[in-house]
Amino acid sequence: MVRKEAAETAGAKARAARSENASIEETKLRVSIKEKRAAHAAARTSGELELLDAIKLARQARKQRKFEQTWDMMINLRGIDLKKPENRFSTELLLPKGRGKQTKVAIFADLLAADAGKFADLVIPKAEIDILAKDKKRLKRMADEYDFFLGEVALMPLIGKSLGVVLGPRGKVPKPIPPKANLEPLIASSRRTVRLMLKDTPVVYAVIGAEKMSDEDVAENAKAVYSLVVEKLPKGRSSVKSVMVKLTMGRPVKILMR
Repeated sequence: MVRKEAAETAGAKARAARSENASIEETKLRVSIKEKRAAHAAARTSGELELLDAIKLARQARKQRKFEQTWDMMINLRGIDLKKPENRFSTELLLPKGRGKQTKVAIFADLLAADAGKFADLVIPKAEIDILAKDKKRLKRMADEYDFFLGEVALMPLIGKSLGVVLGPRGKVPKPIPPKANLEPLIASSRRTVRLMLKDTPVVYAVIGAEKMSDEDVAENAKAVYSLVVEKLPKGRSSVKSVMVKLTMGRPVKILMR
């Protein structure tokens, strides 16, 4: 009799435990569903879409062009006093999925000129710096044509003094190359790199890929850009007003970033 009662008590406890666990799981599920519904409702109200959906929509709405378009991402900010230097930044990011097309890299080189010619798209010798400083139109065309610039450390003071007025505002100030550096991996990584800047206007712009890239790869790049920008902001995500993605000639689509 004692054993029977003990068994019944143990069974009752087990059933109660299962019931409690089931209740907890049901509560979690209800909360999850409620949160998802709230997020979707907010997205419908603001016109925002989940990242991958936004990219798909931007691709579907594009018009065919005679050139390969790039994917552009714009992060609009709020509540940031850009008059304060600590709120501005200029940084670089190695895109996890690359830029999707061959980017053009130029290098200011002297001692490394011979080696640079094997890997860079353009080698600018030391003697050319003063010539470029006097020909601003040519320098501007060069700054627009080449995606990324590198420069030997010893040449950086001269580059800054002579060419900084043109290269600086365009975000094309060369990245310093240490003496005896292995140029091949440096230039290879530069082709996958984007520069993110926050200076005079509360918008961070970035190229996050090429039209031929898959939606999933573009999304991975977008996440990496967003994460780094949020990390750089003094107030993090609360400073983000909106995020948009578009193809070069396409219309922007709002993204719901979490």
